[in-house]
Amino acid sequence: MPKHNDLEQKALQFIVNTGHEGVLQSELWRKLGASSREGSRIAIKLENRGLIRRERELCNGRWTYRLYPKRLPASINSIIDCPCLLCPDSSRCSPSGSISPWNCEKLTKWLLQIAEQESATLGDS
Repeated sequence: MPKHNDLEQKALQFIVNTGHEGVLQSELWRKLGASSREGSRIAIKLENRGLIRRERELCNGRWTYRLYPKRLPASINSIIDCPCLLCPDSSRCSPSGSISPWNCEKLTKWLLQIAEQESATLGDS
């Protein structure tokens, strides 16, 4: 029988891998081979630790919980368009130099675009 911490780690990893879709609590326990009682305790523990959020959901006429990760791992997609990655001046760029992130128009423009996209996304939810 796996240790309790092992199951918690496996549960958290599985929940994180579901991303924004989340996973039904009952589905998670079946995947982990845990009992529903054990699974509920792990979910509550992960929620209390601020690692997941649980939302009540009616599924097939029964109330259950859908589990969502509070944080998702970063991906390369979050910085793929950063102008610094292909900047010809990157080797000379430093916070205190004449070429600096503080006064870079391309970087500022990119950051403002991201802020606008985030603002629009939050406005849609």
